[in-house]
Amino acid sequence: QVQLVESGGGLVQAGGSLRLSCTASGTPFSIADMGWYRQPPGKTRELIALITSGGRTKYADSVKGRFIISRDNAKNTAYLQMNSLKPEDTAAYNCNAGSRFPLYSWGQGTQVTVSS
Repeated sequence: QVQLVESGGGLVQAGGSLRLSCTASGTPFSIADMGWYRQPPGKTRELIALITSGGRTKYADSVKGRFIISRDNAKNTAYLQMNSLKPEDTAAYNCNAGSRFPLYSWGQGTQVTVSS
């Protein structure tokens, strides 16, 4: 059974930074493409950053240049470094495997709140 555990969220002022972590168990992490998603209040969940098993990255326009996705296969963990945070980044953040659509059930996620 695959488990995804996200952490690192919190309350931060606009312009600040946070680093999110996503640890996966029960899946061959090193060969999985991993993505970070977010769901702002009242909106649908969207994929904002993707890292392939080979380390290639892709970002949504809304976070490009501010967020950095990375992975540590030895720790079965993906990261999302979020810089220059804006109030519109406020959302619940989740990770999942897969490059086209999420492959597994969602974890609890981690809440990010950016105050102006």
